[in-house]
Amino acid sequence: MGNSERAWVQTIQCVIAVVLSMPLVAFAQQGAANGEWRSYGGDTGSTKYAPLDQIDVENVQNLRVAWRWRSVDYERRDSNPDIRFNNTYLVTPLMVGDYLFVSTNLGQAAAIDATTGETAWVYDALEDGAGRAQGGGTRGVGFWVDEALDDKRIFLVSGEHLVALDADTGMPMSEFGEGGKVNLRSGVPRLEEYRWTAAPLVCRDTVIVGMRVGDQPMYKEAPPGYVRGFDAVTGRLKWQFNPVPQEGEYGHDTWGNGSAEYSGGTNVWTVMSADEELGYAYLPTGTPTNDWYGGQRPGDNLFAESLVCLDCETGRRMWHFQMVHHGLWDYDNPSAPIVADLTVDGQMKRAVVQVTKQGFAFVLDRVTGEPIWPIEERPVPTSDVPGERAAPTQPFPTKPPPFERQGITEDDLIDFTPELKAEALKIFQRYRSGPLFTPPVINQEDSGGRRATLQLPGWVGGADWNGAAFDPETHRLYVPSITAPIGVGLRRPPAGTSNFDYVRDATINWVAGPEGLPLVKPPWGRITAIDLDRGEHVWMVPNAPGPRDHLALQGLALPWLGTPGRPAPLLTKTLLFLGEGSSSFLAMPPLGGGRMFRAFDKNSGAVLWQTELPAGTSGAPMTYKSGGKQFIVVAISDREHEGELIAFALP
Repeated sequence: MGNSERAWVQTIQCVIAVVLSMPLVAFAQQGAANGEWRSYGGDTGSTKYAPLDQIDVENVQNLRVAWRWRSVDYERRDSNPDIRFNNTYLVTPLMVGDYLFVSTNLGQAAAIDATTGETAWVYDALEDGAGRAQGGGTRGVGFWVDEALDDKRIFLVSGEHLVALDADTGMPMSEFGEGGKVNLRSGVPRLEEYRWTAAPLVCRDTVIVGMRVGDQPMYKEAPPGYVRGFDAVTGRLKWQFNPVPQEGEYGHDTWGNGSAEYSGGTNVWTVMSADEELGYAYLPTGTPTNDWYGGQRPGDNLFAESLVCLDCETGRRMWHFQMVHHGLWDYDNPSAPIVADLTVDGQMKRAVVQVTKQGFAFVLDRVTGEPIWPIEERPVPTSDVPGERAAPTQPFPTKPPPFERQGITEDDLIDFTPELKAEALKIFQRYRSGPLFTPPVINQEDSGGRRATLQLPGWVGGADWNGAAFDPETHRLYVPSITAPIGVGLRRPPAGTSNFDYVRDATINWVAGPEGLPLVKPPWGRITAIDLDRGEHVWMVPNAPGPRDHLALQGLALPWLGTPGRPAPLLTKTLLFLGEGSSSFLAMPPLGGGRMFRAFDKNSGAVLWQTELPAGTSGAPMTYKSGGKQFIVVAISDREHEGELIAFALP
C-alpha cells in the first residue's frame, strides 16, 4: 500500500471514529413522533411506543369506542360470492397526516379518516391484477415520502406483487415497476407461489421485503428465503440477500455436503427493523428446511435463525449474530428487532434487541453486532436420531435473564391437586424431557418407547410475531410470552412422499395436560418488564385470569393464571396496552386467546382498565393524535367475527 492509499484509509478510519463518537441523540429511536404512526412498530426501530399522554393512568378507565371500521374486503365479497378469504385480520394501521393506511386480506389497501373512521379511498387490487381472490392475513403497509417533491407513497405486498400507491389518492404510481407493481415471484428458484404476510420495511429510499417458505416441505429442494431491496421511486431491484449463502459467499462453508445448493427456508417471514440514521436494516431470519431434522444439512447453517444487519442502500452484510446453530426446534426469530439506546455501566450503547421463541432477549451493539453483555456458548444435549448431528453448543445470554421457562422436568408439572399432578405425571412419562435444546426423537411409542420430545418453549414461543415494546425514556422492555409445551416426534416419511430421511410426526402437536388443562404450572401467559440498562427483570405478571372457572379447579382460590394468546403490546407515556389475542391464530395453544383488551400500569403491571371486545385482538395496537384527540386502534377478528378496526378515545 502506498503512502497516498494509507493516508486515505487513515482518513476514512478517522471519519468512522468521529461518526461513532457522535452524541447518541442523533441516532436515537424515540418512538412514533408528532402524534403519527409512520411504521408498523411506530418507528422504523419497532419500539411500539408513542410519547402521547392525553390518555393516562388517571383517565384511562373513561375510554370509549370512538369508531369502528369494517374491512373493505367484505364489500368486495358481497359483489362477488366466488371470492374467499379468512376473517383473521392481522393489520396494524399506519397514521400519517389526517389518515390511517391499511392493507387487507385480499391484498387491497385503504385510507381511513383518522378522526371519523370513514373510508377515504380503496385500492382494488383484484381489478388492478394484484391481490389474491383466495386471500389470507397481512400485517400492514410501508410509507415513504420525498418532502421536497411532495411525493408520498404507500407500499404493500399484494398477492405476488410489491405495489406502490399515491398516498393521497390510492392510485398506483405508474413509474414504479410496471404500472405500479413489481412481480416478487420473478427470480426465485423452486418457488410455486410467492407469499408474505409482514409489512414492507422502508429504510431511506429502499423498500425491503422478505418471503414466506412453508415450515414442513416434504422435499429438501425448497425455495431459498431471499430478502430483496427495491428503489422506492422506480421499483428497480437494488440488491438481493441470500440467507442460504451460495458458492463464494460468506457462510457457505457452514452448510456441509453441498446442502446450500438445495436447502431452502432461512427466510424473513416476520417484520424487519432499521436505524435510518445509520442506514442499517436488521433482519430476523428463520429455520432452514426442514424445521425438525437437519441430517441433510450438516453444519451451523448460517444465516439461519440469526440477526443479520445489512446496509439499506447496497444490501451489503455489515454483521450477523446466530441465535441458534443448526436449528431443530423451529426457533426462528419471530419478531421485529428493537432499536434501543441504553446506558450500561455509565456508558451510552447503541443497541438492537431480538426477543426469541426460546425466551431470550439478545442485546447487541447495533453498529458492530458485538454483545452488550457476554453471550456464552454452553453444551446442549446431543441427538440420537440416525444421520443427525446436532450442534454441541448453543448461545446463552448472561443478561438479561430468560423471560420464559426453558426446558421441562417433573417439578414443572401442574399440581393444584394430587389428582391433577398424578395425571400430569402419566402424560409426562410418555415423552422424553430435558433442558432447553433437547433434540427431537423418533416416535417409538408403538414399541414401548418415548412418543416425542417435550419442547418448552414450543413453536410459538416464548415470544412470537407480537414481539416486545421498548420505552426509550425509561429504557424498559415489555415482553408478552406464553408457556405452552409441544411434542416433537420424528418418523420415516411414507415411500415416494419425501426425500428427507425423517419428518415431523404431524399427529403430535400441543401436549395437553390433565382434564384439558395445561401440562405445566402457570402462568401460561405473562408480561415481563426488563430494565435494559441493568439487564435485570423489574416485574412479571400473568397477562389474564386464565381458566380459573375450569371444572377441575372449582373451590380453589387461585390468582391470575395467564392466557397463552400471543397478543402484541403498545406503550404510551404511562400505559401498556395488551389484548388476549385472537383465538383464530394459526398454531393456537389450547385455552389460548380471549376477547379482553387491557391497559396496565407500566411501573407495576397492575390492570387499570379493561373492556371485552366482540372478538380477540388479531393485529398489533397503535396510537396517534388527530383533531386534538388521542386514539388507540386495534384490529379484531376470529373465525366467526369479521375483521375490523376498533378505535378508542376519551369522551
